[in-house]
Amino acid sequence: MLKLDIPGYKKINIKYIIFDYNGTIAVDGLVKDEIKNKIIKLKDIFDIYVLTADTYGNAKKELESLDVNFHIISKENGTEDKMNFIKKLGKNNCIAFGNGRNDCLMVKEAEIGICIMEQEGCSVITLMNSDLVVKDIEDGIDMLLKPKRLIANLRR
Repeated sequence: MLKLDIPGYKKINIKYIIFDYNGTIAVDGLVKDEIKNKIIKLKDIFDIYVLTADTYGNAKKELESLDVNFHIISKENGTEDKMNFIKKLGKNNCIAFGNGRNDCLMVKEAEIGICIMEQEGCSVITLMNSDLVVKDIEDGIDMLLKPKRLIANLRR
């Protein structure tokens, strides 16, 4: 769990990290080894969930060595599925990472929503609904591994 008192913003107690898959932790359906290693480090602190419509059909195989919680969302109602997943976990307990349009409500609902630019780009509505924007997932994960970066970005 991550407990932070962010001056002029709020106190947070984060138990869960929720990642979108494609465009967030994966590029063209593949997760780099460096990202897998960083996710393994996060597992010592948080429960990790990956939500995906599995566009490439290989997400489960790509993630099997990580032993994270993996959930397929619907292609038709993915936006609502992801938002409801955050609500089910308790929005005050969650940091969500996403880039696509179907991540817009998930990042808005989470205690902290982080938009990932990455190679596949990001949806403007997801960008606008996020608390933070980072250029890639490595920088996003590093914010959790080095939480003073979160404080510096979110404090008043």
